[in-house]
Amino acid sequence: MLEIKNLNVYYGVIHALKDISLTVNEGEIVTLIGANGAGKTTTLRTISGLNKAASGQILLEGRDITGLSAPKRVEMRLSQVPEGRRIFPTMTIVENLEMGAYLRKDKAEIKEDMEHVYELFPILGDRKKQAAGTLSGGEQQMLAMGRALMSRPKILLMDEPSMGLAPLLVKEIFNIIKNINSEGTTILLIEQNAKMALSIADRAYVIETGSIVMSGTGEELSKSDEIKKAYLGGD
Repeated sequence: MLEIKNLNVYYGVIHALKDISLTVNEGEIVTLIGANGAGKTTTLRTISGLNKAASGQILLEGRDITGLSAPKRVEMRLSQVPEGRRIFPTMTIVENLEMGAYLRKDKAEIKEDMEHVYELFPILGDRKKQAAGTLSGGEQQMLAMGRALMSRPKILLMDEPSMGLAPLLVKEIFNIIKNINSEGTTILLIEQNAKMALSIADRAYVIETGSIVMSGTGEELSKSDEIKKAYLGGD
């Protein structure tokens, strides 16, 4: 579904991504793990069109989208849940969800999808008229996920969905990610909590200083001594 070929990205003179290649097959959860500053968020932002690639290719369902704008990529049903949630704090939950569907014209189906978001996240349905900025961190994360789903993505990019959340909420968020995937949405996940990410991932890549240094199934990497030592708190 998504293929990245020899992608290079620069911030001024800093070579942020160095010839990275990865694939995400339809129906998979693929996770990208690495330390802070390794290039994880840059990778997602470049895939979604927020950062410009210096060279390389991004293919979505076989089509080269490297030069397309971010809205065009959303139209092609690629959506991102950004790091830090980035909800609209003064707008209500409903208004935030409507922003997720801003490119769509199918009003009846938008309404259906909003009801589905409320099924996934009942607390949002209970508080739909509440200002988003008054929600807790976990509730804001649910809203950010719900907003991204309103564009009906085939592939969902998720950047640090568990950041700053209590352990119980982290479990809940990861269960919801699995549910979203089981309903047919392909997921590329960036996550500081490598243990949780690898536990739900079909496949995983490890990025260090802008380069992919290791890949394998989620299970393989979770058992790797090198990964345990670097990312899972092992000896």
